[in-house]
Amino acid sequence: MDTNSLIRSLPKAEIHIHLEGAILPATAMELAAKNNVALPECEQVEDLYSYADLAEFLAIYGAIADSIITVDDFHRITYEMLQSAAANGARYMEFFISPHAHKNVAFKQQFEGIRAGMADAEADLGIVSRFIPGVNRELGPAAGEEYLDEILDNRCDELIGLGLDYNEAPFPPEPFADLFARAADNGLRLTAHAGESGPAAFIAGSLDALKVERIDHGYNIVNDEALIERCLGEGVVFTCCPSTTQYTTAWRDLDAADHPIRRMREAGLAVTINSDDPPMFATDLGKEFEIAYDSLGFSLDDLKAAILTSLDASWLDETTKRQWKADWSKEIDKAYAEAGQ
Repeated sequence: MDTNSLIRSLPKAEIHIHLEGAILPATAMELAAKNNVALPECEQVEDLYSYADLAEFLAIYGAIADSIITVDDFHRITYEMLQSAAANGARYMEFFISPHAHKNVAFKQQFEGIRAGMADAEADLGIVSRFIPGVNRELGPAAGEEYLDEILDNRCDELIGLGLDYNEAPFPPEPFADLFARAADNGLRLTAHAGESGPAAFIAGSLDALKVERIDHGYNIVNDEALIERCLGEGVVFTCCPSTTQYTTAWRDLDAADHPIRRMREAGLAVTINSDDPPMFATDLGKEFEIAYDSLGFSLDDLKAAILTSLDASWLDETTKRQWKADWSKEIDKAYAEAGQ
């Protein structure tokens, strides 16, 4: 077995992927046509996902979200996302959703389709999943409070946390402190996108004001040595997404010695590997692990560590995490040995 095939076969947990960003371009076009929604014109379906920066990406993301309307639509995109992940070794996934992005579609209707897709994927493919609504920081804290009301009114067992996402600047985390405190009081786990396009201070603000348990992206931590030391001491986990950095950050060269994910790993930070919005960035979970190995300086042992760190940082119950960590560790070691690694 070649190294890339070995890497793709490893058991994985993914804790940073967006449902709306995981929609296949052909599916987006079909659903837009079915629901009479206009998408940006493109010569080939693959050209639908074309953008120069985070702002352009979010515009396409919003247009795609407008195309997802019915319960069956949400079932389809959820199942296809989990199907792709399972084909790349994923056995557990915590994924973000953006229910506010689907205008005039009730949260209850969205959740019904999402949960059905999750249940069918688990039955057919064995992949277990949970979902995390993300707060659109651009809409402000007041809109976030209304959003949380809707989430809590439609709470289900599969809904386990709250995130903070969309364009970071000029929307720091601190104004959302009360919102995140109320989410925590209601039993939701907490995470936030920080330090991707925003400064390292947004990482510190997410930890201090929002009390998040992990940081999504976090690349600009490399510009703050004191914060690196703090996060090392506190064991903060970062959910990194290699391919996305080519589009949404200043670091466009995955092979560069100063790439932040490479530097974060070299500094000893707890780094995980995820796919973020895979078809939108021409990738999948297996390819992200290949990039970590081929371009970012991760050894096979580093990949194993990243996988087990994803389990540690997940919001599974502790008994399941402990058992899966032991089982997956043995499975990975056996796969390495059989491949002569």
